[in-house]
Amino acid sequence: MKKNNKTALVAVTIAAGLMAGASASSAAAQCGRASWYALHSKTASGERMNPSALTAAHRSLPFGTRLKVTNRNNGRSVVVRINDRGPFIKGRMLDLSKGAASRLGFISSGHTSVCMARV
Repeated sequence: MKKNNKTALVAVTIAAGLMAGASASSAAAQCGRASWYALHSKTASGERMNPSALTAAHRSLPFGTRLKVTNRNNGRSVVVRINDRGPFIKGRMLDLSKGAASRLGFISSGHTSVCMARV
């Protein structure tokens, strides 16, 4: 095989690998710890916190992002909308409203292991 053809083949192979890796990582779920909170003040997005709504706080996802959150301990799932910033406790990746935590079944423990994926 000529040098030009080998270079082109390597470039195409690398590009295909990068594209496959990018699509797989964006679709993959992230897992970690989540807690719940119930305030009656304004959220970082400017709306009033409704503890019974299916909402959540995340450090960096855009407001309005919808996530499917699954409790790894019991398999229950709920779709929430990001409307606040947090959590501010090290080791936690998501703060859920009391309503979402209730549906996921971890009100009494206060925190649990979850996986989340964009919807």
